[in-house]
Amino acid sequence: MATSGAGDGCSSLNGIVSEIEQKQFTNLPAELLEYILCFPVLKHVDICNVSCSCKRLHDVCHGRGKVWGHQYKLRWPRLQKHYRQNECCDWLKEYRTRHTVGVQIRRTVVSISQRFFTEVVSDIESLGAPEHFCEDELLSILNSDRRKSLTLKYYAKKILYFLRQKNILRSLKMFLEQPSEQQSALEGAVLVDQYCNPLADVSYDGISSQLEEITDKINKMLRIKNPSHPSLRVTQGDCFAVDDFDLQRQVVVTLNAVLYEQLQYKGNECDYYNPLNSYIHQVLLRRTGIPISLSVLYMTLARKLGVQLEPVNFPNHFLLRWCQQQRGSGDIYDFVYIDAFGKGKQLTAKECEYLIGHQVTADYYNAISTTEVLLRMVGNLLNIGKRGEGNEKSYQLLRDSLDLYLTINPDNVQYLLLQARLYFHLGIWPEKVLDILQHIQALDPSQHGAVGYLVQHTLEHIQHKKHPVEPEVKRRSAPEHLELQYSVGLIMKHKRSGYNCAIYGWDPKCTMSQEWITTMRVHQLSSGANQPFYNVLVQDGTCRYAAQENLEPHSAPLEIAHPEVGRYFSEFHDSHYVANEELQTRYPEDMAETLGTVQDLYHRLIQSQSPFSLSNFMKTY
Repeated sequence: MATSGAGDGCSSLNGIVSEIEQKQFTNLPAELLEYILCFPVLKHVDICNVSCSCKRLHDVCHGRGKVWGHQYKLRWPRLQKHYRQNECCDWLKEYRTRHTVGVQIRRTVVSISQRFFTEVVSDIESLGAPEHFCEDELLSILNSDRRKSLTLKYYAKKILYFLRQKNILRSLKMFLEQPSEQQSALEGAVLVDQYCNPLADVSYDGISSQLEEITDKINKMLRIKNPSHPSLRVTQGDCFAVDDFDLQRQVVVTLNAVLYEQLQYKGNECDYYNPLNSYIHQVLLRRTGIPISLSVLYMTLARKLGVQLEPVNFPNHFLLRWCQQQRGSGDIYDFVYIDAFGKGKQLTAKECEYLIGHQVTADYYNAISTTEVLLRMVGNLLNIGKRGEGNEKSYQLLRDSLDLYLTINPDNVQYLLLQARLYFHLGIWPEKVLDILQHIQALDPSQHGAVGYLVQHTLEHIQHKKHPVEPEVKRRSAPEHLELQYSVGLIMKHKRSGYNCAIYGWDPKCTMSQEWITTMRVHQLSSGANQPFYNVLVQDGTCRYAAQENLEPHSAPLEIAHPEVGRYFSEFHDSHYVANEELQTRYPEDMAETLGTVQDLYHRLIQSQSPFSLSNFMKTY
């Protein structure tokens, strides 16, 4: 750690010392010296310099003292949650370690951005440092200037995503090792939520706190109906069961009134296949969900109030069952079935079949374990991922849900093969693909044909990675590129569809297949496929391939909120994006063209006296 170059803090200290004789200063009580050296103006470099000036001050600035503890807390406030209050530790050692980790992390992020520009970052091994230090540095990168260091942030986000998922998967495995009677469907649902949303602030304690608030509302209404109800005498966290059926009914009726009438929870019929319906924190935030997520919420609330409901893996419509007879009954007609998606409606066994329009066997009315609940929940997400549009968002959901499903059920050959095919299709993690294929072969030798095909092509991919092909360099000054009007980094508007976008690549002619050209009706354009086409990042999060005649520079360029922006650009410069090093290598002459186009647009706006504010453009020049 550097000890030179003291800043304003050191001069402030010199000012203090200049008023007091140095000898008198060092003879001050240690507590007073510590108080002075904890002034906010003093930085770590100043403390290093002070501690080197004499033995007395060196002793005051010892590693376990208040001075370095103050410096540590001042620089990395987010890390304070990892220490007990008034904990005594070697703060100087912690400071040095955290500083060193920060340098390593930034170097790692930079090296990844250079190495993995053309593929998704997927396999990042442990960085050999305390994970909370790594996470804190990554968050520092992500929370820096919003418009700058976009590429650094892009890969920092991927590393943070990976590190958090690794920890959540570890927690899920520990959860699954617990005895089934100790497993909570809510806790499992939170782990699924966290794994699919590792960058969101989702915690079991936070979710439980929200459910306690709903429970309090139910108790408040229940107290009006029956002040002596046994549920009202139970303290938070106690496990109990109300045996009397009439008292159970009072709980269920009140729960329905609060959840569906007062709080307006409902099944999301309009946007059923939105993955947000499966994430418990989004169900609580949006007050809408699908049968299984609403059932987990409903069942958890009922159990808090003494009513034991059981999950039922009914086809196409998850349900809960409520025993109306002596516990342990196996007769499906001894239960009332609750449809949490249908506002808590109570159904008989026969009425359940009306929900799906056909008869089912008695097995489908059985209660299932928490593990089976999670498999159904993750299976829903997996199906949504398979239904996706083939963009990075749907691929990410498919990858995450496959990871979860195979953690719970590691020997499912169908999904193992799907996972291997997905990684093969994305061109990532070839070594893991071989491991998966070997596992499939051991589980089911009949899959030899599919496994053999993927093994052969995966080995070819590994060989290809050892001898990577240099990316094509496209110079707009080349004779075949003379028709190009636009360049990477420009903010554009699509004339027909109206969307805003940023250019991150181009071709002198359309390079898509004939099938795509026909489907997209390219032949109806005035120049057809025989014109430049541009790769663009669209405001809605999609990537598109647009014809030159359909694009025009945006008159009021704004940032494009696309998750892939940092993959191609280093910063947003008020009116355009600046290509990062990798993109500039591929399009070496484009940035000068982009600046020229922006400047021309600026002059045209002045001449036309456009009402659009020119402040953004003026910052550029």
